[in-house]
Amino acid sequence: MAGRGGTEPAIEVRDNPPVSRFEVMLGGVEAGIAEYRLRQGEIVFTHTEIYPEFRGGRLAIDLAVFALDAARARGLRVVPACSFFRRFIHSHAQYQDLLAERG
Repeated sequence: MAGRGGTEPAIEVRDNPPVSRFEVMLGGVEAGIAEYRLRQGEIVFTHTEIYPEFRGGRLAIDLAVFALDAARARGLRVVPACSFFRRFIHSHAQYQDLLAERG
């Protein structure tokens, strides 16, 4: 996604399966990550971090939306072991159907 008027750095989010994490890039520089573990039919989000120098924008939201949309596209249930994903899913009803059953 490009910035408005071409003046803001582009935001890119990508999956990096060899290291089991989603990465958010700002202007080609890694700005944060969402680490995960895959298990049968599920993705467990274990740690999410936006690096301090990149905080204060919407990078965490873009990262979460991309990761959750990717989980949905792959038919994976979500286990939000990290507090950021727990809070994000709790406050975004459109992702609550992805939650793995507890019990």
